[in-house]
Amino acid sequence: MTRIYLVRHGESEWNAAGDLYCGRTDIGLSSLGRKQAVNAGNFLKNVRFDAAYASPLIRARDTAELILGDLHLTVQSDERIFEGDFGEWEGRAKIDFIAEDPESWHSWMANPWETRAGRTGETAKEMYERASDFFKEMAIKHPEDTILVVAHNNTIRFFLAGVLGMPFTNYRKIFQDNTGINVVDVSEEEIVLKSLNINAHL
Repeated sequence: MTRIYLVRHGESEWNAAGDLYCGRTDIGLSSLGRKQAVNAGNFLKNVRFDAAYASPLIRARDTAELILGDLHLTVQSDERIFEGDFGEWEGRAKIDFIAEDPESWHSWMANPWETRAGRTGETAKEMYERASDFFKEMAIKHPEDTILVVAHNNTIRFFLAGVLGMPFTNYRKIFQDNTGINVVDVSEEEIVLKSLNINAHL
């Protein structure tokens, strides 16, 4: 089995500014987000990582580098673990875009698998399938290795919902703190969630 420490990035500047939807917008970490990442690195200091991957977005890449600290590992970028594209919701707070267009939000919540987020963004199906493809490749590329992967809130939640066989309408019941740590064992035959949203370092 390949062991993956799957971590949500630290708090972004937009998370701090009223929890605005970042999506694909390339927003950096807040000062708290950087501290969270350093704390996560200290928490994981006894884990021997063989490889590290992150979304190309700066908030994920910087989180991975801060977690690794002085370890001489290159953080490899992979677009399959990008955050979801939230279309017209990006850069806005949920309370505002729901008030303006409640129908779009209700359609998303009723059927995220087929509904495009923010009218023009991704579906949950697209998010899940690209993430699932990434993790299956990790099992082939890194058999028996231990890997750090830093990704994003909704990409992680939809991936885990699929692993657990949950209805995708319940994805918001999977909570992910900034720098929350999930431990996932992956092989070509199966994916097993060992730990969910470890946050003792926060």
